[in-house]
Amino acid sequence: MTKAKTPAGTAKHLQLTCAPSQTTAQVLSRAALQPCINGASVIEAFQGNIMGKEVDLGELVAGLSESCTGVKGGDLSILESMLVGQATALQTIFASLARRAATQENLRQYETFMGLALKAQSQSRATISALVDLKYPRQATFVRQANIAHGPQQVNNGAAARDDLKQSARERKKGKPPSEQNKLLKAQRG
Repeated sequence: MTKAKTPAGTAKHLQLTCAPSQTTAQVLSRAALQPCINGASVIEAFQGNIMGKEVDLGELVAGLSESCTGVKGGDLSILESMLVGQATALQTIFASLARRAATQENLRQYETFMGLALKAQSQSRATISALVDLKYPRQATFVRQANIAHGPQQVNNGAAARDDLKQSARERKKGKPPSEQNKLLKAQRG
């Protein structure tokens, strides 16, 4: 399935090419599941007051497809730029709403503006946190076992652990050196 460029004057429509073995319903169903087509249609619906109504849906799909291809290839710079832009926009919304709240004399209006300002600030913080996680992913820590208690604690780590302890006690009574496994455990724990 390939997407052809839309001619001038039909920017609101996306032209899809149908293979001879496909029905129109199949082509439309597959197109409806394409993330780039869905994303571009939402962008087209909401961006009218930013770029105007003459934005070409086919070009939006092509641009979004390029971005998706870059991200699949490991280039996250578009996402980083997007998050920085969103965080800055949310910070601006916060500042504007907080200033408007400060000029209100009616408590209800003050609370409304301040509540919206704090929501924008919270979203800005979450966006910045997402950017940091994207740039500097957290390292996974694999812990075999951690026994933490406040006060007396007894840990029974299964039958195998008890058998090892019994074996070590018998070996110590007979004057034998501890087994290799116990030496390794002592070396690991200090």
